[in-house]
Amino acid sequence: MKKSKFSLLLILTLVFSLFLAACSGDKTSKTNESKGEGGNAGETASDVPQEIKVFDSSEIPTMDTSLAEGSTSFTYINNVGEGLYRLDQDNKPVPALSDGEPTISEDQTVFTFKLRDSKWSNGEPVTAHDFVYAWQRAIDPKTASPYGPYMMGGKIKGAQAITDAASAEPPKPYDVKSLAVVAKDDKTLEVTFEQPIPYWADLFAFPTFYPINEKFVKEKGDAYATNKDNLLYNGPFVMTDWDGPSDTEWVLEKNENYWDKDTVKLAKMTFNSVKDPASAVNAFEAGEVDITGKLSSDLVQQYQGDDRLVNELEKTVFWLKMNQTGGKKSGDSEGNKAFKNVNIRKAIAQGFDKEAFVASVLNNGSLPANYQMPKEFVTDPASGKDWREVNGEFLKYDVEAAKASWEKGLKELGLKELTVRFLGDDTENAKKTAEYFKNQLEKNLPGLTLKVESVPFAVRLERDNAQDYDIQVAGWGPDFRDPMTFSDLFITGGGSNRMGYSNPEYDKLIKTALTQLGGKPEEYYKSLMQAEKILLEQDAAIAPIYQRNSAILQAPKVKDVASYDYGPDYCYKWTTVAGE
Repeated sequence: MKKSKFSLLLILTLVFSLFLAACSGDKTSKTNESKGEGGNAGETASDVPQEIKVFDSSEIPTMDTSLAEGSTSFTYINNVGEGLYRLDQDNKPVPALSDGEPTISEDQTVFTFKLRDSKWSNGEPVTAHDFVYAWQRAIDPKTASPYGPYMMGGKIKGAQAITDAASAEPPKPYDVKSLAVVAKDDKTLEVTFEQPIPYWADLFAFPTFYPINEKFVKEKGDAYATNKDNLLYNGPFVMTDWDGPSDTEWVLEKNENYWDKDTVKLAKMTFNSVKDPASAVNAFEAGEVDITGKLSSDLVQQYQGDDRLVNELEKTVFWLKMNQTGGKKSGDSEGNKAFKNVNIRKAIAQGFDKEAFVASVLNNGSLPANYQMPKEFVTDPASGKDWREVNGEFLKYDVEAAKASWEKGLKELGLKELTVRFLGDDTENAKKTAEYFKNQLEKNLPGLTLKVESVPFAVRLERDNAQDYDIQVAGWGPDFRDPMTFSDLFITGGGSNRMGYSNPEYDKLIKTALTQLGGKPEEYYKSLMQAEKILLEQDAAIAPIYQRNSAILQAPKVKDVASYDYGPDYCYKWTTVAGE
């Protein structure tokens, strides 16, 4: 792990004095005094060094497109890689490596793409074979991709059969070549869907569908994607510094082999993982960083009205995930077994004050959520109204109802008290969140003890994949603009389920929507709305908490950072640094 090149000593020295300056509202003058690398006032953009420094709240767990599963990884993969499509500055998927729009069969299931001339960072051409290899690798159960089966299953022909064969008892033979993606030649790629998919362009803009060079992967073996030297790049930038998942600093520089390099203005971006928002803010005020990570609630309030504060209501919803595997995946955990009981889950789901959490812990514009599908994301085609307005809310905070369910659940389990492990990240915000839930739930549910376990983000992902937890805060941001991106998360055995939830009625609704209702939007939405009611109202499979509003600080000289509603968080392809 490298030490940060930023002056951490300066950050600590200024931690109080700059806080006072921020509180006083004298922010504009402080920014103007700190020119950093932005050049002198009055310079034109062409005269200003096109370099920025950015803080992130976590390290990069992986840069392997087949293994990535969080927005942090997807964000950086998106900036150094590219697929058939790419999200533009307005959140719309547009052709990227696809040379224009594909040819589509009359039944809307067969897509034929012609590829534009593009190169990997080692100078080799990107071909249709690179796409075939990448998608076969992602769907192959041996790869254990968390997103391959999720993004392809029930969509690309042959994908679900591969997953089903590998998960059968006993496992059945499968052939990844049965996945319906074919390289007709170096420049022609054919993809066949199970049925018409209205959001196909969003899929092909997602990092799981980016190409991978098979020759390079085999040369690198187990070292592939472990650091900057074991990666190939075909996107706007290349990584010139990254030592792997534990590294707290990484550097991206312009990719001179990128087919659209003339659009890219930034020459260099230096990123650091800083988990303490206060330290990030003080570095920002000192001119050591141009963009911070997400701010804590106290800092958001201090910067209200400041033009450097960037607020955005995301389409990301957070909930408590309760492991229902009954101890099969995490030893003999008492809590893990208890969450198989629906009354225990309902007690947890209604046993904490969401509005107080949003107001006191977050205090950043986030909304309390009594739902899984976010507000302002998709519109019901039958009524023309927002999904949330049509489908209502569930599992509202209700202490008396929670206590009644709790007592009933304990009685059914033959228990008088219960200890559960609460798995969380090691950031300051995550620790505050864990403390809040411990206080609320232990107070409202007599006999409950929450044992908090704070770990690095990458470790939490590992434990989530292994289902080695009892309860944790988990969030989901959409991967494409369609309700299915939330609805199929909790099908039995789904790659993103990872909590042992299973309901045949829920599975049937999702499967019917996927396989029979693609061309019937009103029935499609009705089916998925009913599934949400089963998930929450009937089963309390998860305990919704809030819909996130993010707030960061961004220097005024930094222009045109693309922010996305789904998939990656940010893209810097169009970003420039202006004179101050």
